[in-house]
Amino acid sequence: MSEPPYAESGPEPEPGPEPEPGSGSAGEMSDALSPREQGVLALERRGWASAGAKERAVREELGLAPVRYYQLLNALLDDPRALAHDPVTVNRLRRVRDARRAER
Repeated sequence: MSEPPYAESGPEPEPGPEPEPGSGSAGEMSDALSPREQGVLALERRGWASAGAKERAVREELGLAPVRYYQLLNALLDDPRALAHDPVTVNRLRRVRDARRAER
């Protein structure tokens, strides 16, 4: 009786070293958030006395216009890397966003 065509022909090759985050091709998504993305989430973790104080911090600390900041934040809420980085903040912000959408 002959062996099936899928029979093992030898030992499995050992896996190579893991690639460094961000070292993949341009089409691949890195597992790590960029410093800017981490900064956006860090800003959202803080409590704010007023919207003006938050907008000032967005401009001074991240160098972003508030409109661009909220565009980045909204995209981060759908990014699995952001959820892995800061699940408490991302889930809280998703609930707020979903509640606002339900009010419309």
